Amino acid sequence: MNSNNSQFPTAIENDATILALIAKPETVERGFRLLLQTYQSRLYSALYHILQNHEDTDEVLQNTFIKVYKHIANFRQESQLYTWLYRIAINESFTFLQRQQKYQQNISLDNENYTPQIADNQNFVDVAKAEKLLKQAIETLPEKQRQVFLMRYYNETPYETMSEMLQTSVGALKASYHHAVKKVEIYIKQHL
Repeated sequence: MNSNNSQFPTAIENDATILALIAKPETVERGFRLLLQTYQSRLYSALYHILQNHEDTDEVLQNTFIKVYKHIANFRQESQLYTWLYRIAINESFTFLQRQQKYQQNISLDNENYTPQIADNQNFVDVAKAEKLLKQAIETLPEKQRQVFLMRYYNETPYETMSEMLQTSVGALKASYHHAVKKVEIYIKQHL
């Protein structure tokens, strides 16, 4: 009887299959379908923790896969395929958030009567306020600290994996996360 380990390909075997299919013009579509089937839900989950909105997550995920499609030939296989995909997705999410932040600033400057709608339920308001404060606090972090904070806080990404993805030492990542947590705590206390 086959063991479970022999029935399912490892990530490296799966990556090799995907890349081999994508490399050939006659199987490129099949390769991208397999890439989507393999990584779409993991990337969606990671992005949703950052964006907190299904529509925004779908948009950023779509942009990520468009970028992957355009640049897959540049993938040097120095890391796992998911690491490369994750890096692109995170960069796309930060670009999206920056664009959204600029847009929101323009709306509030253009419309001085703009006030956000708040539900009557006190519990909802408290949760909404806490989520808003956390998001604002995260936005104040320097980009590297923000990346580390999001990866560690929302996805519980191990430091070793982050080290490979961000090409930074584990010690530096731990320090970045520690500083980010302190800055987030201070920001939230000041704005409660």
